[in-house]
Amino acid sequence: MRRHSGRMLMGDVSAVVSRDYPALFSLLATQYARTPAHRKYLEARFSKAESRDLAHLEQLASHIAAIAGPKLPEVCDAYDFICKIVREEEIYFRRHGKYRLDNFEDANRLVYSNAEYMSKYMDGLLLTQVYWSNHSASFRFYTDEFLGKAPDGYDYLEIGPGHGLLLYEAKADRRCGSVTGWDLSLASIGRTTAALNALGAKGKEPNLVLQDLFEIDERAPKFDCVTFSEVLEHLERPELALEKLLLILKPKGRLFVNVPINSPAPDHLFLLRSTEEAVQFMKDAGFQIERAEFFPMTNHTLDQARKHQLTISACMIARRPT
Repeated sequence: MRRHSGRMLMGDVSAVVSRDYPALFSLLATQYARTPAHRKYLEARFSKAESRDLAHLEQLASHIAAIAGPKLPEVCDAYDFICKIVREEEIYFRRHGKYRLDNFEDANRLVYSNAEYMSKYMDGLLLTQVYWSNHSASFRFYTDEFLGKAPDGYDYLEIGPGHGLLLYEAKADRRCGSVTGWDLSLASIGRTTAALNALGAKGKEPNLVLQDLFEIDERAPKFDCVTFSEVLEHLERPELALEKLLLILKPKGRLFVNVPINSPAPDHLFLLRSTEEAVQFMKDAGFQIERAEFFPMTNHTLDQARKHQLTISACMIARRPT
């Protein structure tokens, strides 16, 4: 096996993945069979992955295969669907310097109320956890730095758990005391429940609740750890959401926020243009930043992403001040 600086060379990708990472290989084989046009992009993406990253991706791929089940080919088609609609939004963003939508009413009318569209959109997003390096790096930051450094017996809440992958990691953590998920949609709670069931009964039973974050007050339950991943960009008034998050964190409680910068999508409303703006946004809301990491879009460096206003995943662990 040829190696260069700890990374695989292009010619090594298929051979190494097929031998050492069977779940990832099976996932890619299905994707290439359904949508061969994505092969060049994905080969470039995985050629840059180091062995420790591939081990993490293998676990993610196995989780995704379990969630997708016999529908994996259709989920691979959904990845092609999401790439096409994001490309359209990218063209608009480049031409106009802003996202297409700026209010929830339009997002609900054009995206959320269309059940077929949303089903494909969510399925496609599931695969981006492996295919888009900024998403998989964000996931690893969450498990290693957020959950990995949480206090023993921590009470965990995720708002908008979606595909359930993040919630599952807390559920499976032996040090976690309780797991709660809040969502606005019964359909979304059903999707999360189905995903957790597919992943198995490992860990404690989560409490999935139909709850609007904006309707809580000081009497709301308090948590040691709260996850708010890829939600801020969907909000008209994201600063109000951060006010509510302060209410549900215990003193010195920790918040994991993942919010994309310069990331056009059909339902993205809140635009952050730089890493500095993302950090300042959290500080202005009253949070103390414990750690912040920034992961550029696939096959680009962080310097390239900054220079050309490409997508960057901003992952921040913030604390509620005492």
